[in-house]
Amino acid sequence: MWSAIAIWLALLLTVLDQTIANVALPTIARDIGTTPEQSIWVVNAYQVGIIMTLLPLASLGEILGFKRLYLAGMVVFVIASLSCTIAGDLTALAVSRFVQGLGAAAIMAVNGALVRATYPRAILGRGIGANVLVLAVGSAAGPSVAAAVMAAASWRWLFAINLPIGLLAIAIGIRALPVTGRAAHGFDGLTALMTALAFAALFLGVSGMVHAGFAALAIAELALGGVIFAWLYRRNSTLPAPLLPVDLLRIRTLRLSYLTSACSFAAQMISFVALPFFLLSRLPISHEAVGLLLTPWPLGAAVCAPISGRLVERVSAGVLGFIGLLATGAGLLLLSLLPHGGSYSLVIVATALCGAGFGFFQAPNNRTMLDAAPMARSGAGAGMLAVARLTGQTSGALAVALLFRLVSVASPAPLLLGAGLAGFASLTSLSRGTKAAA
Repeated sequence: MWSAIAIWLALLLTVLDQTIANVALPTIARDIGTTPEQSIWVVNAYQVGIIMTLLPLASLGEILGFKRLYLAGMVVFVIASLSCTIAGDLTALAVSRFVQGLGAAAIMAVNGALVRATYPRAILGRGIGANVLVLAVGSAAGPSVAAAVMAAASWRWLFAINLPIGLLAIAIGIRALPVTGRAAHGFDGLTALMTALAFAALFLGVSGMVHAGFAALAIAELALGGVIFAWLYRRNSTLPAPLLPVDLLRIRTLRLSYLTSACSFAAQMISFVALPFFLLSRLPISHEAVGLLLTPWPLGAAVCAPISGRLVERVSAGVLGFIGLLATGAGLLLLSLLPHGGSYSLVIVATALCGAGFGFFQAPNNRTMLDAAPMARSGAGAGMLAVARLTGQTSGALAVALLFRLVSVASPAPLLLGAGLAGFASLTSLSRGTKAAA
């Protein structure tokens, strides 16, 4: 039980720090004297730090042990949080957030492997369902926590609250987290460096394309990322335990599960970014009330994730994912039809349907991504689970930014794209088969 609490505390910190920073951006920009466009690096630096290092840290976790890497990540996260609270300008804050992202990456890279080591295989789905519940609660609480803190104190306290929670997680983790075996393979430093460069180049290139069009720098970054990944694939395709987990991508069930996860998280992120603008254009409602109308989504996920975590012990993850993502797609279609001056109850029902469907899909899909990987590759499996999620979230956010340039922020186009992605992900999930895991 204490091991699970240590895992949950770390998860809660990482998801809260993504959510509360988004809410606080206008206040941070005003306080440190920067523009809203520049202040986005408070968010981007954290994301880049995570996505660059997830796979290298997952490999390192297999070598050093998952518990050691988790504790090291928590220490880095806490120190970087302290640095965020005292940062005097945008550069210092962005650098601190980047380092915080490195700590969060270490936590995320081994989270799934620690869950797999904590729960017996027969009830692994329940453990993953509990994790999804924590993530949903953190997502739901993030805006409220940010609003409450900034109403009473400076935005710097948004990062300061990480300190006591982080220290508690470290103390519990030292005593309670399971000690796992270590892999015999060494750490491929060149592949780690090139993987980090490839992910950073692709992230910056796509971001540049969205915000600046077909700029030469953005095109060069995308080309660089593509070339590096092609080289990495060739380099890692013949290794027994590659840092870039080509071996896991060859497993059909895992390949389809990663695709399902990436598409579904893209749909969710598209919805989270686009819905506030869409609802404000359709309903006579305040900015504060928009947050309340979106709350049924994470609450629906929180209710359904533990249920599906138990059902996956008897029902195929492919079927559960199919049902859940169909519900999410249906909810987004319903929201896209909201007329001007429409009903609040329709929004509440539709967002609750989206969240319930997402929670119903996520726990079984995560179980498949962890359980289908060989035990010796638990670290790589956990890293790929996080990479699939972050790839989807990042792609979704960039897709919304691009659509906002092409159509009005009041257009239902982003919601329709999200519904289409959810529908595609549901079919991908079903293609894994209808047989429950043994």
